Amino acid sequence: MSLYGSVLRPLLFMLPAETAHDLGMRVLRRGWVKARDYHSPILEQEYFGVKFKNPLGLAAGFDKNALALNHWHLLGFGFVETGTVTWHPQPGNPKPRMFRVPSHQGVINRLGFNNDGARMVSSRLAAASPQIPVGVNLGKSKVTDLVNAARDYQDSYRLLHKNGSYFVINVSSPNTPGLRSLQEKGPLLEIIQALREVNPDRPLFVKVAPDLELDALDEVVEVARETGLTGIIATNTTISRDSLPESAPNRNEQGGLSGQPVKQKADEALAHLGRTCGKEMLLIGVGGIFDGQDLYDKIARGAHLCQIYTGWIYGGPHTVPNILEEFVGLLERDGVKTLDELRGSKL
Repeated sequence: MSLYGSVLRPLLFMLPAETAHDLGMRVLRRGWVKARDYHSPILEQEYFGVKFKNPLGLAAGFDKNALALNHWHLLGFGFVETGTVTWHPQPGNPKPRMFRVPSHQGVINRLGFNNDGARMVSSRLAAASPQIPVGVNLGKSKVTDLVNAARDYQDSYRLLHKNGSYFVINVSSPNTPGLRSLQEKGPLLEIIQALREVNPDRPLFVKVAPDLELDALDEVVEVARETGLTGIIATNTTISRDSLPESAPNRNEQGGLSGQPVKQKADEALAHLGRTCGKEMLLIGVGGIFDGQDLYDKIARGAHLCQIYTGWIYGGPHTVPNILEEFVGLLERDGVKTLDELRGSKL
């Protein structure tokens, strides 16, 4: 077992989950942590004119406020997604609002889009010099009524659109009242059109929930096709607890469940999108990546890029190079020469 797994993680897990996260961010934003270097040419890809040195990125929610953008490449990530960012700065929900489910390598959060707001984050993005692509995840301010959601997203995007490699419409967090209703065709079209008025050319994704029925996913695909979206991120956290036994710690806490328990739902949603989206749409797979096999499975189900969050919390600083090295070993074992060759092979 690694030093992190045997010493550091047990110490961090003695702290409340959000306290440990904040402590970690204080260290990470100073660039004090570095993973071993690992790279293979087979991992390199280029999408929407942006080069990715590997397909594994850091999911939104970890570096919400764009505080450590200059340092994530030191941990081996191929890209990073900051946010979720809202137009109005907001404190989020009352604490405690993050809970571990260590018996099942899961995390439950009801953070509620706590962030410094679009103005502050845009200034940090403008001042940053990241070595890897940066995506920006956009959400609705809690104080904004649902009928005014499109304007709220638009106001954030107007400040942020010049300083990201791609942008994400987050309408799938379970922790902002009513937000998931914005995944429906009418509201989603309105948000996309509002962003396109500001800048019609930036790569734009929508992030969906793992709890959507397949016909609702198909409706999102229809909107994505109609509006020429760059792609879809599958998936956010789940409100379901079906994957956890009654005895699991913190099972009954409200919020979105991530990590190993969401993997099956996320994989099913990704595979459905992989079958229905067609080659013109990019898919980013997220939910339950802990090792090289998990990354292999996501890409085989249609993902072009993937993201990790909870698996990184449980695995520690060397997680990304470890996953990538194991993943390349699996490609070599199976005689797979390119990621394109693997993509969609399990559909």
